[in-house]
Formats: sequence, C-alpha cells, structure tokens
Amino acid sequence: MADDGSYSANLRARAQMRETVTGQDVEGAPRRWTQEQAVRTVRLVLQGHVLDPDLKYALQLGFGVTDVDASSPVPLFDAWIEYTARRDLNVRVGQFFVPFDRARTIRESSLQLVDRPIIIGELALDRDVGVMLSSADLFGKGGRLSYNLGLFGGEGRNRVGSTTPGLLYVARFAVRPFGAFDDDSEGDLQRLPKPRLMVGVAGAYNQKTNRQRSLTGSTLTFGTFDYVHAAADTVFKYRGLSVLAEVLYRNASRPFLEGVVNGQPAREWSRSGWGYLLQAGYMLTSRLEAAGRVDMEWARSGSDPALAAQVAQQGREVGVGLNAYLNGHAFKVQGDYAYQFGTAGLDRHLVRLQLDASF
Repeated sequence: MADDGSYSANLRARAQMRETVTGQDVEGAPRRWTQEQAVRTVRLVLQGHVLDPDLKYALQLGFGVTDVDASSPVPLFDAWIEYTARRDLNVRVGQFFVPFDRARTIRESSLQLVDRPIIIGELALDRDVGVMLSSADLFGKGGRLSYNLGLFGGEGRNRVGSTTPGLLYVARFAVRPFGAFDDDSEGDLQRLPKPRLMVGVAGAYNQKTNRQRSLTGSTLTFGTFDYVHAAADTVFKYRGLSVLAEVLYRNASRPFLEGVVNGQPAREWSRSGWGYLLQAGYMLTSRLEAAGRVDMEWARSGSDPALAAQVAQQGREVGVGLNAYLNGHAFKVQGDYAYQFGTAGLDRHLVRLQLDASF
C-alpha cells in the first residue's frame, strides 16, 4: 500500500491438486475404471484499490488444465473496477460472475465438495462482460437486504468479434432476516451459536445469444436464441450446520435453428431445462467436516436431444464428502464420493481426493 493510502495491491495464488478414480458403466461391457492425477486449477489474483479506497479493482488469471475454455483459450477470468462510495449504489464494470444464483457465485476456493453440482455446469450463468449496480446493505438495515442489477454482453467471457445486437439483463434480490453473514462461502466453519439465513431470487433474459447454453457451450452459426432464466436459493448456518438449496430454470425462445452444412439440411438445438440441488454439511470438530449433496436436472420437451441423453445417462447425482480444514478454506484436504446416474443405466462413480491451497 502507498504511504498516503492512495494505492494498494494484494497478490494471491491458489492451486488444486487432485486424484480422481472414475468407474464408468459401459453398455454391454463391464464397468471401466480409470484414474487421473492433475493440477486442476491454478489461479493468480491481483486486487486492491487505486486513488481512493472506494475505487477497487481485481484481476484473476487461470492456468490450470480445467481453467481454459477450448473455444477461447485466454486465461482471463476476472477483470473489473468497482466504485463503492455509495452504500446503496455500488457500480462495477468489467468481466466477472453474472450475479444470478448462489451456488455458482460462491467463491471457488470455498466449496464443501470437490466440484460444483452437475446442474451448475448446465443451467447456471457464468462470467460475462458488463456493468452491475449493487448494494450489500440496502437502506442500511444491517445487511438484511441486498440487490444486484446487471447489463451484460450475453456471449460469455473472453469473446471477441461482432455479434447480432442483444444483451443479457439480470436482476437478483436477497433477504437476510437475521443480518449480514458470509453466505459467499460454503460450510459453517465459525460454528456461531446464532442462526443465519439468506433467501434469494433472480431472473435473467439473454437476448439473441449465439451460445448454446446462453453464456457457455458451442457457438451457434445458424442464428441466435433468446433465453429466460430463473433461480431461487437459500443458505442457512447454525452451530456448525450449513444448508444450501437451489432451483434453476432455463427456457429458450424456440427449440432449434435450421441451416445447411455441406449441402445437407442441419439443425442447431437450444437447451431448455430445470433442476435443483440440496447440500448440507456439519462441522464434527473445529477442523473436520462431513458434507453431502443431492442434485437433479431435467430437459424440457423439445430441447436438444443431446441434453435429453445427458440427463438420461447422468442427470442425477448424490455425493458425500469429508473435509480437513488445516487453515480454513485457505488450506484444506478434501475427499468425496459422487454417484451420477439416470434412466439409461450408464452410471458413473467418482472418488476424489484434493488438496486446495491458497497463498
């Protein structure tokens, strides 16, 4: 930090080292077992303020094997500037998480289980470029009310090139009846003897997006879709018990686009569906936590046949985990087991052991 307080910079790093054993059912053959050792995530984060403590900035880069989007191999995750001098009207500009559902925007270093729920990869909104108005303590009620309003490009992170005019509009509102608390982190490591509760709702409209999953997925070539999104979520913490529940919904303006590829008619499908998750954890000691999760997704009628097949094969998940917090979420060892299944009989078993370290 500068001597006069006009500038500060804080550089942090984070890495995930993971061992994964997978058992995949194969039609007409014995279950196939594989293993993988990988440094799944490597992040560098630079954040601070410039000119004034209320003028903040953040830059996050990802270099792990799962950090880079194959369709846009740029390591940039976050790059934003935010002005927070007004309690009821903070303004952020840049690339960052779209303020939609709680399970997706919870800090990536603060998860109870090794990976996010399967429905998050399909139905949640991700990062995008835009502007957000927000307040974590609307009207000065001790953090009991918060809001986020956003206007974004609608094509996701690290996209360049001209597109059909259309934007992503997002609104989120949350109530914390017992006052502010850290609902941006899974688990109740503090084990406070008072209840804490957050209930949130969100809606979004992505107009003329060229991405199959609204902000992620393959890039469309025959045209665009309009998507309507909705979310409702809640977080509860009390004496080491933590509960996270969420419902997600996405619906497209039409089922498919038609065009011609190599002289033959072809279709590009939209992906409409919904799902829910329920996750809970309990601190057995000050450092040891047990956690579990159930999440399920469904494809809407007339949606992408590939999504229907995905749901039929592994659209449901149950999992359990055990965490050892050596220094809170900043340095922890996680082990979990997940069973992903559907109606097609092609189930998957995942056993994972992970070291998650932030410096």
